[in-house]
Amino acid sequence: MSKVQILSYAGCGTCKKALKWLGDHGVDVAVRPIVDEPPTADELARWIPASGLSVRRWLNTSGQSYRALGKARVDAASDEEITRWLTEDGKLVKRPVLVKGDKVLVGFREGDYAALFG
Repeated sequence: MSKVQILSYAGCGTCKKALKWLGDHGVDVAVRPIVDEPPTADELARWIPASGLSVRRWLNTSGQSYRALGKARVDAASDEEITRWLTEDGKLVKRPVLVKGDKVLVGFREGDYAALFG
């Protein structure tokens, strides 16, 4: 099986669950620390459409970075502005982000991982 990339945050419980699932299923993973290396604009231009989610669904709405921006500011922001924020602050990105070829999963749902690697 080819190596997949996962953008992860060491302090994130959901990321830990995803990494455990991947390890338990023998998936070779390259871990990229999302806070130190947030997604680039070029990556997001490919990954957002590949995920099937709107850019707003990429926001980690339970994190401090989101709360610092405030819901009203996010609601008023353009998709381009949100994309720029995601490139500037890895903690603003919903995680983990798993990239396997042209497939991108945001967050961890066991069924989605099983479907991708099954």
